[in-house]
Amino acid sequence: MNSSLHFYDYLVFLFYFIVVAGYGFFIYRRKKKATTDTKDFFLAEGSLTWWAIGASLIASNISAEQFIGMSGNGFSIGLAISTYEWMAAATLIVVAVFFLPIYLKNKIFTMPQFLSQRYNETVSLIMAAFWLLLYVVVNLTSILYLGALAITTISGINFYACMVLLAVFAIFITLGGMKVIGYTDVIQVFFLILGGLATTYLALSLVGDTFGTPGVGGGLKQLFAQAPDHFHMILDKDDKSFLDLPGLSVLIGGMWIVNLNYWGCNQYITQRALGADLKTARNGLLFAGFLKLLMPVIVVLPGIAAYVMHQKGMLQAEMVKNGELNPDNAYPVLLNMLPIGLKGLSFAALTAAVVASLAGKANSIATIYSLDIYKKLIKPAATEKDVVRMGRIVVITTMVIAIVISNFMGIDKKGGFQFIQEYTGFVSPGVFAMFILGFFWKRTTSNAAMFAMIGGLALSFLLKFLPNWVDLSPLYNIALAVPNAKGIYEIAFIDRMGIVFLFCVIGMVIISLADPKSKNNPKGLEVDASMFKPAPAFTLGAVLICGILIALYTIFW
Repeated sequence: MNSSLHFYDYLVFLFYFIVVAGYGFFIYRRKKKATTDTKDFFLAEGSLTWWAIGASLIASNISAEQFIGMSGNGFSIGLAISTYEWMAAATLIVVAVFFLPIYLKNKIFTMPQFLSQRYNETVSLIMAAFWLLLYVVVNLTSILYLGALAITTISGINFYACMVLLAVFAIFITLGGMKVIGYTDVIQVFFLILGGLATTYLALSLVGDTFGTPGVGGGLKQLFAQAPDHFHMILDKDDKSFLDLPGLSVLIGGMWIVNLNYWGCNQYITQRALGADLKTARNGLLFAGFLKLLMPVIVVLPGIAAYVMHQKGMLQAEMVKNGELNPDNAYPVLLNMLPIGLKGLSFAALTAAVVASLAGKANSIATIYSLDIYKKLIKPAATEKDVVRMGRIVVITTMVIAIVISNFMGIDKKGGFQFIQEYTGFVSPGVFAMFILGFFWKRTTSNAAMFAMIGGLALSFLLKFLPNWVDLSPLYNIALAVPNAKGIYEIAFIDRMGIVFLFCVIGMVIISLADPKSKNNPKGLEVDASMFKPAPAFTLGAVLICGILIALYTIFW
């Protein structure tokens, strides 16, 4: 395996870097207002088009954990891992129709701001502090670590040098504000998709040639023939990967909590749409939904192709790390097999995914700290220029922190994709319960929100460690607990989230009803059914996405 780049690969990558950096500088120079205006710096208010919003959503969402982690899951699990991408397409429609109108009507710019307006400052500040901790320690750190790991595997460049260079590139983009991030993300997505499709083309062609059916079509046909067990979307409870993807829960259970919380209650994501008008924001999310349908072709099929080749006796040494088979090697191995030039393009695609995610995450961290902590608690008299300056300081500081702590987080031992999902999943059910009831039920109180925040976190940890104290094997018959690698019966992560969410909702309802003041809650939102009515063009696009999803799940059930 050739873990290095040719001179021409570096030329392709240099072209990518110049295009992105040059375009970013051009956007920055066109609107210097972003240097002093908080809404423009953090939100690019009114200046992002629908296609820029959609592209920025995908560029910020897709990173090394998808390219490396999901391709590895494609190798070990198969197409079923695509449910994270395909269910996201449906979720984006829900968020566009029901969540965005509420945010925009109430002029919400940050998630803590919503909690402050709907509940109180205590709830808002606790969640702001938590989100900052989660974004820096889990998300930013894992994106940087996994990105550097993947790039050093492909290029042979020193791991720590990769981390520093990625951080510097991301800082360069982030300091220009959300408008620079949004429009450079359009280019990032172009390279991401083009380079990703090049890798998929190579993988399918290699499979086709291996089995004597040349071409992409022949390779795809062989994937179906040689690995039929890798093309089921709904796993049986006896499947070794059931704890990762517990059967029907990916359609009607906890997967909705994962997605609705991520796409609808996440500063990192919603920030892209909060500065636009409703029509533009909705169209941006719809565009992102169509791009989501394409993602498994780029990140999952190469993993399945690597599995088929490995079963045929190929890639035996390349797929091993520390003496054990490591599915996360699948994507880097395929990239290293690309011809000169195309390898540089795919290297640029991976870099684009990592840098875009780092920039988006850093901007969200800066937004929450600057607007919800610095401006409110530390320096209420701060000018717009002061707040923007603080945002830039936060961007640089958090990148340095991520570099320093990344080696101590055990990200490589757990697997990047699972690392992020599990640690964010401890609080996602409680947070989503706070938001969904806060949106649509006026009687929801601040005490109820505090219960969801604290009680949800406590129950999440309890269910996580419950198998150490209680035998859960009786739950096997209803597919709620299955044995893990050690033979201990435990509840699947996604099912745990569903249970915790129901617990939080029930608790919030009881607490709110018990408070007589909740009948005339002054902080309840005024919700008008007419605000949820989408335009005909959006409705047509949403129906098309839903039709495609129904077809995909029917074919690959």
